[in-house]
Amino acid sequence: MRLLVRFMGFLFAAGTVVFLVGVGAVAGLIWHFSKDLPDYSQLQDYEPPVMTRVHAVDGSLLGEYAKERRLYLPIQAVPKLVINAFLAAEDKNFYEHGGIDYTGMARAGLVYIQNYGSNRRPQGASTITQQVAKNFLLTNEVSFARKIKEALLAMRIEKTYSKDKILELYLNEIYLGLGAYGIAAASLVYFDKSVNELTVAEASYLAALPKMPATLHPVRNRDRAIERRNYVIDRLQENGWIKQADADKARKEPLAVTNRSNGAHTFAGEYFAEEVRRDIFERYGEKKLYEGGLSVRTTLDPKIQVMARKTMVAGLVNYDEQQGYRGAMSKLDISGDWGVKLAEIKSLSDISPWRMAVVLETSDQSARIGFQPSRELGGAVSKQRETGLITLDGIKWARAATGPARGRAATAVSQVLQPGDVIYADPLYKDGNPVEGQYRLRQIPEVSGAMVVMDPWTGRVLAMVGGFSFDQSQFNRATQAYRQPGSSFKPIVYSAALDNGYTPSTVVLDAPIEIDQGQGAGVWRPENFSSGKFQGPVTLRNALRQSLNTVTVRLAQDIGMPLIGEYARRFGVYDELPNYLSYALGAGETTAMRMVTAYSMLANGGRRVKPTLIDRIQDRYGRTIFKHDQRECRGCDAPGGWKNQNEPQLIDRREQVLDSMTAYQITELMEGVVQAGTATVVKEVGKPIAGKTGTTNEAKDAWFVGFSPDVAVAIYMGYDKPRALGKGNAATGGHLAAPIARDFLKLALADKPAVPFKVPAGIKLVRVVAKTGMRAGPGETGGTILEAFKPGTAPPDNYSVIGVADADGRGGVPASQQQQPDSGFFMRPGTGGLY
Repeated sequence: MRLLVRFMGFLFAAGTVVFLVGVGAVAGLIWHFSKDLPDYSQLQDYEPPVMTRVHAVDGSLLGEYAKERRLYLPIQAVPKLVINAFLAAEDKNFYEHGGIDYTGMARAGLVYIQNYGSNRRPQGASTITQQVAKNFLLTNEVSFARKIKEALLAMRIEKTYSKDKILELYLNEIYLGLGAYGIAAASLVYFDKSVNELTVAEASYLAALPKMPATLHPVRNRDRAIERRNYVIDRLQENGWIKQADADKARKEPLAVTNRSNGAHTFAGEYFAEEVRRDIFERYGEKKLYEGGLSVRTTLDPKIQVMARKTMVAGLVNYDEQQGYRGAMSKLDISGDWGVKLAEIKSLSDISPWRMAVVLETSDQSARIGFQPSRELGGAVSKQRETGLITLDGIKWARAATGPARGRAATAVSQVLQPGDVIYADPLYKDGNPVEGQYRLRQIPEVSGAMVVMDPWTGRVLAMVGGFSFDQSQFNRATQAYRQPGSSFKPIVYSAALDNGYTPSTVVLDAPIEIDQGQGAGVWRPENFSSGKFQGPVTLRNALRQSLNTVTVRLAQDIGMPLIGEYARRFGVYDELPNYLSYALGAGETTAMRMVTAYSMLANGGRRVKPTLIDRIQDRYGRTIFKHDQRECRGCDAPGGWKNQNEPQLIDRREQVLDSMTAYQITELMEGVVQAGTATVVKEVGKPIAGKTGTTNEAKDAWFVGFSPDVAVAIYMGYDKPRALGKGNAATGGHLAAPIARDFLKLALADKPAVPFKVPAGIKLVRVVAKTGMRAGPGETGGTILEAFKPGTAPPDNYSVIGVADADGRGGVPASQQQQPDSGFFMRPGTGGLY
C-alpha cells in the first residue's frame, strides 16, 4: 500500500513537472511567435483595391477598370442566404468559436498523421477568422510556424473586432476565380447579378470556390464544380438554413454561368470609355484609377451614342462600297472542321451585326457560308456550326476595285466569292425586313473618320465615334486625329469680321486675287471650288453660303491674321495660328472635338464651354471629388425647407468669348448654308440647323460641323494616311459628311420641336434684298430676307466693294504691290484648293 502511495506520488510529481515544462514550452512558443506578429490593428482602416466603374448618363455600365476586380460590399448589404452558404462551406461554427475550431484542428491533425510521407497537401482546418489573418497579414506558406502565427492572430482579431466585421473583410477579400475578388464582383462575373438576386444554387457555387477556384471552373471542370456546389447545398439543408424542397430544387439546377469578360454594356461606347479612362488616369494617377473604387458618371447618352455610331458607320461603309470590292480578307483551308480553323482568326467584336464567315461553296446564284463559331467560357470552340447563303442581291454592290474588271458589276456570285474566302456578312434586308437565311457581303472600310456630339450649352459630350471599330484601332480620331478643317473654319473668320465692323450685308468682291508670298515662294492665287468662276460683288451671307475662298482671303487681309488667330484661340480651334492667309481657309490642323466645341460657343450665344466627358466622380465612400458644373446655385441650400422664398438662381460666370449678337448673326449665316448653300442635304432634317461644310486641299478630308438649338455635331471623313477621297462634287463635305449629319440629326431630333434660334436682345431684324444686301423698298418682297443687324448698323442703300478689280480683270492689286512677308501676311504654297 505504501509502495502504491509512493508510486502515485511519483507519478503526480512527474506529471506536474511535465505539465509545467509543457506550459513553459507552449508559453515559450507563444512568446517566440508573438514577437514578430503583424500589426492586426491595420484591419480597422483597411481599404482593399476596388475597381473603378464608369456609367453612362442613364446609369448603364460603360466600363470597369481594376487590377483586382472587386466591389466592396458592407456586411449589412449581404443577404442571409449568401452568408449562410459561405458559413456552411467554410466555418459553420463561426459565430460560436473564439477564432480557432479545436475540433477541426484535431481532425486535420489526424489526417496529417495518416497521410504522412505521401506528399499530399495537409488538410486545412482554418476558421474564417484564421483565413482573414492569413489573407490580410500572412503568406500562403505551408508550415506549422505559419499556422501558429495564424492561430495567434485569429484569437487577437476575435478580441478586437466584431464577428460581422471579420466576416465582411473575408467576403470582400477572397479570390473566387475568373479575376473576381469578393462576392459582389464574383456575382457579376459568374451570373451577371447583384448578390441579392442569387439563387440557392448560385450562392452555393460561389461559396464552394474559395478553397479551389481554378479546380472548380464552371466549364472545364463542370462535374467537379456541380459536385462541390451540391455539397454546400447539403450542408445548408443539414444546418436547417434552407428547406428540403429548396435543396432538392437547387441540386437540379444546371450550372449556367455568363461569359461576362468585361463590364462594358453600352454598345458602341468603347472610344468614349477609353477617353474617360485616360482622363481619370491623368487626373488621379494609376493607383486611384485601378484601385480607388471611383464611381464615374459620364455624359454619354446611350441612345444618342447608338444613333451616332449607326449613322457614322453607314456613311463610311457606303463610301467604301462605292469604291469597289477589294477581295477576301484571307484564305482558309476548308477541308475537315472549318469551324475550328475559322475560330483561330481574330475577328472584330464590336461591329455587330456583322459576323466573320468563310465561303464553303459557290455557284452563279449563291454562295454558302459558315459563320465563325463562338467560344465557351473556358475558351473551347463551340461545337455548333451555323451557315447561311449570300445570293446575287447580297453582292450586287461588289464591283471590282482593281484589275481589268475594275468598276464592272458582278453577274454571278462566283465572280466575287470563292471557296475558302474569309469575309464579313450581315443579314440581308428587303423592304425593311430581314430575309430568312440570306446575308449580305461586307468589307471593313479603308476610309475612316470621327463624330462628336455635344450639348452646346454645357460642353457635355453626348456621343463620340472615334472610328469604324475600337477593336480594329484604338486610335481615337475624334480627339487624337489632327486634320485640316477646310471651310468649316470660315465661320470663325466671319465671326471676327462681324465683331469688327462688318455686317451680314457687307459686300466683298469675289474676283481673282494674287498674293506675293515673298522670299522666292512665288505668287499665290487662291481659287474657289468652281475654279475660274467669280461672281463679283457679293454679300457676306452669300459668300459664306457658297464658301467663296477669295472673299475669305480678302476678309483676312482686311481684319488681319493676328486678329483671326486670337479668335481661333478664344474658340479653342488652334492654340497658335501662324500668320499665313491660307490658315483663314482652314489649312491648319485641329480635331473634331475642338471644332464641335467652337461651334457650341456660336450656338449658345458666345459663352465659353469646356468639353467634358465626365459629369461627376465619387470616391469609394460616395464623396464627390469632381463635378463639371461649376455654376453657383444661390438659394439651393436654404435651411428649414420651403418657406415661400425666391426660387434658387444659377449664377453663370463663364467667359463671354463672342458678343451674343455676333453669335446670332453667324448662326443665321450658317443657317443659310443649310437652307441654300453647300449643306442643303441637311435641310431634310426639317428643323432649324446651322452649319458649315469643309473640304480640304485635294479632297483629303470632308467635314460638316453644325448645330441645332439643342445639339452640336462635328463629323469628318478621311483616310488615316491622307489621300484624295475622289474628284469634284463627289468628294466634298457637302456630299460625304453632310449626309451623315442629316441622318444623325433626323434620329436625334425626331422628338424635338422645331424651335428657332433665340434672338438676343438688341438685334434688329431688317428686310433686305438677298442678292445685294441693300434695304428692301416699300412693298418689295421678291428675293428678300430678314437680316440680323446690331444697333447702329443699318442696312446700306448702296454699297462699296472691298478689293476692286484691276485693269486686266484680276481681283486685288498687282503682286508687286501686295503686302510683303515682313508685315505678317503671306501665304504658304499648295493650299489654294481649300474650299
